[in-house]
Amino acid sequence: MELNSSNIKVAIIGGGLAGLAAASELSSHGIKATVFETAPQLGGRARSVHWKGLILDNGQHILLGAYHQTLRLMKKIGLNAEESLLRQSLNLNMLHAIHLKSYKSLPAPFNLLMGLLTCKGLNWSERYLAIRFLIQLKRINFKLDQDIPLNELLKRFKQPSYLIRHLWEPLCLAALNTPINAASSQIYSNVLKDSFNQKKTDSDLLLPRNDLSNLLAEPLADFIRAHQGEIKLNSHVKQLEKVNHDFTVNGSNFTHVILAVAPFRLAEMIEPLGEMVATDLVTKFTYEPIYTVYLQYPHDVKLPQVMIGLTKTMSQWVFDRGQLNGQKGLIAVIISAKGEHQKLTHEALANEVIAELKTAFPNLPSPKWHKVIAEKRATFACTANLKRPQQKTTIQNLYLAGDYTEGNYPATIEGAIQSGLSAAQLILQS
Repeated sequence: MELNSSNIKVAIIGGGLAGLAAASELSSHGIKATVFETAPQLGGRARSVHWKGLILDNGQHILLGAYHQTLRLMKKIGLNAEESLLRQSLNLNMLHAIHLKSYKSLPAPFNLLMGLLTCKGLNWSERYLAIRFLIQLKRINFKLDQDIPLNELLKRFKQPSYLIRHLWEPLCLAALNTPINAASSQIYSNVLKDSFNQKKTDSDLLLPRNDLSNLLAEPLADFIRAHQGEIKLNSHVKQLEKVNHDFTVNGSNFTHVILAVAPFRLAEMIEPLGEMVATDLVTKFTYEPIYTVYLQYPHDVKLPQVMIGLTKTMSQWVFDRGQLNGQKGLIAVIISAKGEHQKLTHEALANEVIAELKTAFPNLPSPKWHKVIAEKRATFACTANLKRPQQKTTIQNLYLAGDYTEGNYPATIEGAIQSGLSAAQLILQS
C-alpha cells in the first residue's frame, strides 16, 4: 500500500551510496527525504580526493554486468552507463600465469566454460577441474548445505593449488576483499552465480570512466534535490531521539529514519533510543583494508591492458587510468585485505610496488610521484557463517541500510545500492 507522501518525512543518516540510493527511491515517489552527511562530500567509501591537480579515487572499484540494481538506478537518474563505464567482456590476465577470456558469442554459462577450456596458463587437468567445479555448483543452484571458508570448499572440490592461487583466490579478493581461508563460500558462490550463470553480459567488467564522486554520488544528489529532497553536508548527527511515534534529528522532526552509517558507528547512533538494535551482531564484525597506490609515470606510458593482475607480489591488480579516464601515465595499484603490506610505511610500500611493477613491466621508467590511499576499514570481512542484521529493526519506523546488512552480496557498490533501495521499499510498503 502506498503511503500518503505528504505526511511522511524521512531522515537518512549517512551519504554513502546506500543512503543516496534510499533517498533517490523515496524522492522519486514524492516522499520528502533529507540526507545528513558528516563529511564535506558524499559517497562514503566510494569517493574521490584531489591530489596534485588530479582527481583520485579512494579505491579503484570494479563493477560487473551482473550489478543490475546499480545499472537500473543509473538509468533512472538519467545516466548513460555505456558512457560512464568502460564495458569489457571478461578478460582476466594474471601476468605470466593465466589468461582467461570469455567467449562473448556464446550464451552463459558456455561463454565462461569455453573460456576455461581454452585458458592460457592452465594444463588440461586444471581446466577440467575448474569446469567441473562450476558445473557442480550449478547442479546445486550455487546453494551450499553449509557455509564454510572458501579454501575448504575449493579443496573439497579438488581444486589444485595453482588454480586456486591464480584464479579463484584473485577473484575472491576482488569480490569479497576477504582472505580465502576465511571468506564465505556461499557469498562467493552467489557472485559466481550472478556473474556467470545468467546472461552472457553479466560477466562483463564495468570500469568507471569518471571519478567515483561524479560517477554516482553527485548525480544521485542532483536527482534527490530535483525531486524535493535535501542534502545536508558537514552535518554530524549529534542527537537522535524518538518522541512518541516520531524522531528528532538535530532538532527537526521526522516520521522515519534510515541509518545508513558504517556498522561500527551503529551503537553510538542507536544508544540514545534506549534499544541496542543489531549491535549484538555488528560488534562481532571484523574489517578488511584496501590500499591504493597511485604512481604517476610520464604521459606516454601505457600498459598492455586497462586491468592486469599480478601474482606472488604485494600488488594484486594494476589499472591504467590513462586508458580509463584520460589521466595519462597514471597507474593505480590495488592491494586488498590484510597482509604484510600493512607493516610498511606508505613510502616503503610505494617503493615496493614500484619495484614490483618494474619487474612485471621492465620498460617502465621511474614514476614522477606516488600517493598511497589506505582505507583501513574499507569493508566488513565477509567470512563464513557471518550473521548480518536485517534492515527492519525492532524500533518502529527505524531501518538500516548499508552493504553490511542482510543480503546475498559482499561489501560492493551493488550491495550498498541493493540495501538502500530495499530500505526505501520497506517504507513505501509499510
